[in-house]
Amino acid sequence: MNILITGANGFVGYFLCRQLLQKGCTVIATGRGACRLPYSGNPQFTWLPMDFTNPFDVHDVFTAVRPAVVVHAGAMSKPDICEQNQWLCYSTNVEGTLNLLASAEEWKSFFLFLSTDFVFDGEQGMYTEEDAVNPVNFYGRSKADAEEAVKEYPYDWAIARTVLVYGKPVPGQTNLLYTIKEKLEKGLPYNVVNDQFRTPTFVENLAKGLVAIIEKRAARIYHLSGKDILTPYEMALSAAHHLGLDTSLLKKVTATEFAEPAKRPPRTGFQITRARNDLQYEPISFEVGLRKTFA
Repeated sequence: MNILITGANGFVGYFLCRQLLQKGCTVIATGRGACRLPYSGNPQFTWLPMDFTNPFDVHDVFTAVRPAVVVHAGAMSKPDICEQNQWLCYSTNVEGTLNLLASAEEWKSFFLFLSTDFVFDGEQGMYTEEDAVNPVNFYGRSKADAEEAVKEYPYDWAIARTVLVYGKPVPGQTNLLYTIKEKLEKGLPYNVVNDQFRTPTFVENLAKGLVAIIEKRAARIYHLSGKDILTPYEMALSAAHHLGLDTSLLKKVTATEFAEPAKRPPRTGFQITRARNDLQYEPISFEVGLRKTFA
């Protein structure tokens, strides 16, 4: 089964490619520029440069590889940059998805779209797949609009939403826990919000959930996240304790004090019952994920 992945150089793409190759799948990894993945020695792995915002580029790649499955993990995903560059965000996250859907339709590919908890307003928290979306920033709006496009796809599709992904960083990437490590090791104070609640997701669990969706061709919306409800400050504090770093450098702030261009939903987090039942998805605890991150 040949599987085309967008954003393969990214954090999720790194682990998803690895797990699919371990399963014996044929992986066509795509992204802008050169490959940063360490899988070139695997005969089941191919890297193809592709800008999914360019419909001609997408058409040429799809015609060459005829993917049975498309995993659209590529996106403009930093909320503040999206808020300040709304047209670029829209053209990347919405129009780029439309380009991929149009080419996938030619080959009747199974289309798996990676989305976010930021499609919700955060007034409720612990969302199910059936809850209504209501984004509070432009990034969330762009992903919600892209989800609507995926739902119009005439062949099998799935949407996997996730929350605050963490884990061991890969080349060119970082995440909250390693940012904390770098700041505190340098003796620098760091402000972390303590009034936003999430169910942080260990990246290897997320990749495993995506693989299960592909293997089962599970054509539904799925919430794939961790099971522990934490604030970013609580995550940072746990990381500092684990690493034996000075916790006094962590400054607990509110979202109001920590002014950012893009508003964040105050309380997201997911109920993952559907993923547990359909996919046998069972995430590790944050404590275990933290140890694996810094192992």
